[in-house]
Amino acid sequence: MKKIIFLSVLVAALLIGAIVYSDISNREIAAGNPYGKSTLHPATLEQLNDPLYDNQILPDDLKTRLENQEDLYVYYFSPTCEHCIATTPVLVPIAKDMNIDMKKHNLLEFTSSWDTYQITATPTLIHYKGGKEVARLEGGRDGELWKKWFEEQQQGS
Repeated sequence: MKKIIFLSVLVAALLIGAIVYSDISNREIAAGNPYGKSTLHPATLEQLNDPLYDNQILPDDLKTRLENQEDLYVYYFSPTCEHCIATTPVLVPIAKDMNIDMKKHNLLEFTSSWDTYQITATPTLIHYKGGKEVARLEGGRDGELWKKWFEEQQQGS
């Protein structure tokens, strides 16, 4: 009986130690991240050094820019969305090639944005003009459709 109690305590201690180690490790990786948060979802941590996920916009900055009636493109995504994972490597280079400053907003980290900006699916790309939404494209698309959409938005400017 003593062996079972000892093994149970040992297993519990090892599990607690692993959880604490994982938490400390994640906090170290997340230090100085562009999200301004001390802890991040593991899928977000994996994308921190990926240049496809630079140019993040935080909720307060997004709100301020829209209130200031700025024009901007915002790509709403989730690091756990399979369609976003497939879309980002196609969409980001198109925006860069077309010299479009496309901000990225991580819905996994900022879940209130789903409701605030009426996002119903990811990925979602929204064009705001004068702080108001003028166009939206949802779901995974091929590169030609993204490019055509950007071209239509630029012609409307």
